[in-house]
Amino acid sequence: MDALSSAQNKLLPEMSDLLKKRYQILQAIHQEQPIGRRTLSEFSGMTERDIRKETDLLRNQQLIEMKTVGMVITEQGEEVLSSLKKFMQELTGVTDLADKLKKHLGIAQVVVVPSDSDKAIAVKNQIGEEAARILEKHFVGETKIAVTGGSSLAAIAKELKSEKSYPPLQFIAARGGLGEDVLHQANTIASDFAEKTGGTFKTLYLPDHLSEEAYTMMMKEPLIKEMMSLYDQTDLVVHGIGNAQEMAIRRRSTVEELERITAGGAVSEAFGYYFDEEGNVVYRIRSAGIQLEQVQKAPAILAVAGGRSKADAIRSYFKNAPERTVLVTDEAAAKEILKLNENLGGN
Repeated sequence: MDALSSAQNKLLPEMSDLLKKRYQILQAIHQEQPIGRRTLSEFSGMTERDIRKETDLLRNQQLIEMKTVGMVITEQGEEVLSSLKKFMQELTGVTDLADKLKKHLGIAQVVVVPSDSDKAIAVKNQIGEEAARILEKHFVGETKIAVTGGSSLAAIAKELKSEKSYPPLQFIAARGGLGEDVLHQANTIASDFAEKTGGTFKTLYLPDHLSEEAYTMMMKEPLIKEMMSLYDQTDLVVHGIGNAQEMAIRRRSTVEELERITAGGAVSEAFGYYFDEEGNVVYRIRSAGIQLEQVQKAPAILAVAGGRSKADAIRSYFKNAPERTVLVTDEAAAKEILKLNENLGGN
């Protein structure tokens, strides 16, 4: 933060809080428009009373417009958002936070958005927007992109700009289905990415979790062999990071599997692998999806995960993540990771 901004923040700290609030509301309207006040309240994690008061002010300043279908941002509002973005990053301290986390994790880049996606859906959408802009920079020539499932990946698909002209792209589902929440499965997300960019997609319509017999049989199938070959050719892997226990339950793991995952001290999950606090693989499921060694060979890797509740999982997974990985996360997760590291006496 520059000297003037720092002085203003010390003299009028309430001004910074108010600016953050209004900026967050304006950004949420920009992402979700047209949007009603009640929905905006849910997305932003603010009360309807606060939303009513602040949106009336934004309307009076001609930054938003009230329509029958909901609130929309005006051209002037777009300009304000764009001009304030860098300043808000400095004001909230997320630029410095990103630099600290990048050094701690030892990876290529970290992008941090303000606030906590555990508390506001709008923050997860901001993570998706930042990740989408990074992703678009990799769309050069014929590119193969492997994508996993999850709400963070769905947020990226939502933020890709369909009006842009993209080169030939192929999106590959990096894992099978978890048997629930179809909208957040890798197959659906690969399809959504392709639809937004005019690309093609390859799906993997298999359960994410296979028995030993089914796994042995399926790995002989031509379609699975083709998918495994595509994973070897992947130019970019885009993935989320899960909490170990939550993912085990979502997969409907057996009692024996849950015991092994718990006994191993699993904290995080990615690509069907469960990692302990030090990043060691303590359990892996039999899956026809992308394998960890294939991920580690990919030329580029983009990870997305946020929320204070994900801090342990992010810290665990990044113990062994390739250095070229880019992480997009939020302020709450970043602060908690650095706090955990300090408490545990890490470097």
